[in-house]
Amino acid sequence: MILETERLVLRPFTPSDVDLLVWLLGEPLVMRHIDDGKPVPRDRVEREVLPRVVGGGSGWWAAHERATGAFIGWFELSAAGDGVAELGYRLHPGSWGRGYATEGAKALVEHGFAAGLTKVVATAMVVNTGSRRVLEKVGLRHVRTFHGDWPDPVEGAEHGDVEYELVR
Repeated sequence: MILETERLVLRPFTPSDVDLLVWLLGEPLVMRHIDDGKPVPRDRVEREVLPRVVGGGSGWWAAHERATGAFIGWFELSAAGDGVAELGYRLHPGSWGRGYATEGAKALVEHGFAAGLTKVVATAMVVNTGSRRVLEKVGLRHVRTFHGDWPDPVEGAEHGDVEYELVR
């Protein structure tokens, strides 16, 4: 299945997308608020990431500019159980500030609700104001702020994380 918005094409990942994932996840600015805050090396992308994002119904979507076909990042709407799915996105910095994150996230939320979801949730670091702004523009509301026990906390982790949700 392919989803199209005014400016984006979202499609399932394939095994041949490994170089795109290496490019995206190897960018320090993309990874600074995620996991251990470090770029993901190619061997980990091949061993851990690619198998997770490839496959029917995996919930991950490769995002391309509709006009140029350029890969800009990914969107995720992964089942969390009982009609709930988690929304996420990672866009390359060259695509930031253009409204792509809001456009793609909104399309996935609408797609998810049309497919029977009852709730969409998302988390972000408190200091990740750009991502939080996107979640709010898509209609998700702040539920709580919490402090996780992260094995390799990144800069800003001391401020905690936030959880957002949108109920159909």
